[in-house]
Amino acid sequence: MFSRPENDSRVMATWERFLCGEESSPDALRRLIDDSWRRCFDASVDPARNEAPPPLPENSLYSLRDEHGELLSASTPVMALAREFLSETGTVMVLTDHSGTILNLEGDSSTRGAAENVHLLSGANWSELACGTNAIGTALEIGQPVQIHSAEHYCAGIKLWTCSATVIRDPYDGTILGVIDVSGLNTTYNRHSLALVVTTAGRIENRLAKLEMDIRYRLLEYCMRRLTSATSDGIIVLDRRGNPIKANERVSSVLTDLGDGCWDGVPGDLSSLALGRADGNALPATLPAWIRKDWLEPVIHNGQRIGTLLTLPNRRGAVFGSTASQADNGEPVGKGGFERVIGQDPALMEAVKRAQQLARSSVPVLLLGETGVGKDVFARCIHDAGATKDAPFVALNCGGFSRELLTSELFGYAEGSFTGARRGGMMGKVEAADGGTLFLDEIGEMPLDLQPHFLRVLEEGEVYRLGENKPRKVKFRLIAATNRDLRKEIDEGRFRMDLFYRVAVTSIRIPALRDHPDDIPLLAEHYLRKVAAAHGIEEGVLLHDALDCLKRYRWPGNVREFRNVIESMLLTSHDARLSIDSLPAEIRAGHVRTSPTLAPSSEPQRRVTGLEQAEREAILRAIRSCSGNMAAVARELGIAKSTLYLKLKRFELDPHVDSVRGNRV
Repeated sequence: MFSRPENDSRVMATWERFLCGEESSPDALRRLIDDSWRRCFDASVDPARNEAPPPLPENSLYSLRDEHGELLSASTPVMALAREFLSETGTVMVLTDHSGTILNLEGDSSTRGAAENVHLLSGANWSELACGTNAIGTALEIGQPVQIHSAEHYCAGIKLWTCSATVIRDPYDGTILGVIDVSGLNTTYNRHSLALVVTTAGRIENRLAKLEMDIRYRLLEYCMRRLTSATSDGIIVLDRRGNPIKANERVSSVLTDLGDGCWDGVPGDLSSLALGRADGNALPATLPAWIRKDWLEPVIHNGQRIGTLLTLPNRRGAVFGSTASQADNGEPVGKGGFERVIGQDPALMEAVKRAQQLARSSVPVLLLGETGVGKDVFARCIHDAGATKDAPFVALNCGGFSRELLTSELFGYAEGSFTGARRGGMMGKVEAADGGTLFLDEIGEMPLDLQPHFLRVLEEGEVYRLGENKPRKVKFRLIAATNRDLRKEIDEGRFRMDLFYRVAVTSIRIPALRDHPDDIPLLAEHYLRKVAAAHGIEEGVLLHDALDCLKRYRWPGNVREFRNVIESMLLTSHDARLSIDSLPAEIRAGHVRTSPTLAPSSEPQRRVTGLEQAEREAILRAIRSCSGNMAAVARELGIAKSTLYLKLKRFELDPHVDSVRGNRV
């Protein structure tokens, strides 16, 4: 693998005898050099060549770089990091395409003059046919890391150089995309150069894999509505290379019907289906005879073709899911299993309709919306409306635990794995959801260092309990929820991009209550009836003045806050007829609230009882001791976060201010 500079004079003498047709001794050359020289001789490469062929003209180089845009995009930041590292080493780092033509070059500017003399420039070709034995061309020939030093080069003009190179492979199918090379004059020889190019190639391949993953997730998100729609046709999603990556449940039977008919060459399963690469709106070059052109539909995103949709028509013409078909045609749809979602607002009904469609599949769903909009209700409805309705529904709030507790809650633990562990260990929520649905609320609050472990569970379908080395197979449907902007969290380094694309294959945005105030009368009627039944009291009636006031309020806590207000009114009012006087003071005043953490009110505080004052002081102490972390405050006080926010409003406290000020009553 490595060159030996101490053998340089011996190698040079062997080269001269080789050109004269003399056989060299078996131990005179490394095998890969001997093989390369023989390839060059057989191809009539000129051993007297002093330089590579002239570089491509500017316009041809521009087209070539555009053709290999993804390789350049993945390698540019990696090579930029090497720029400073190589700046005083007398070497340059070179990127080529699969033919050996240089696409980019970085490194020591003092070496550029010598590099120009041998045409080590962008646009120049350094294959073995063009330049004889050299690290770039020989690495392409054998597909392995190569180091070529001084006299080992085949062409006389390049024997002053030493170079190390390895190929860059497509992480999807292993084909060679190009070469990464480090070259310098022979005085710069270093074995570590070979390690550097191997490491650099690995980093470039990792970036290419992430790019491919991002494109695939975009493709699946774009096509998910078609995959989950009620149709008798077979739907297949193909990647950019024309290979199938996802299909609906009808594909198998449709392929069987096509094979039994007059079509020849229909595959029995998808494993043998490959259409070949296609760009733009063009069809794949190698389209099988049994596939009609009008069955194919290019998937274009941001001007780039990211895949192809293949629709296989059902010859029997069966029709399934008439309700869903009506929905696709724009006609009104019922809630069908989503009766717990109260309201008639178009935006809310659109969210319900999307949830109904996704409930029929097992694709991960991300529920988006502010705190209290009912993401937990949607999650339960999706579970109940799906095929796993009789299987477990396991919910976990990622924001209610410390990192250690959340880890054990998610993955479980083995007996004796830590002090205080239960005898016999504990099953985690992931394992408990096997065969059913795992609902992770506030997933944006999952600690960053825990996210790759959960991602591995999703990718591998295996979970390791803490303290165990044996994986347990799990299969569950994931529904996640957050009130955060996860893309912003990714930009700020608090959420992993690969986990985001895994949990957000498709998403549903649930509107805030202030965006559909006309649903408030329906919600009020629902909760008045529910609260009265729960407490065994007379069902109340909201008067018009109270209803108008409720519709004007901004509801920062959304439906959860609304439910608490209705319950409070019904339990504290002396009359079943609930007027505006039954409302809390802040709602009567029509205060506009934008977040559940409120600034101190400018109005005089109402009188509090001794018990309430003690409660207020306890909350203040907890806020200060927990530095304003509301999840930690709720745990310390032994109450739910929603209850804590109600008490903050009641006592007109601001955790962000009071945690710093430490003000007392």
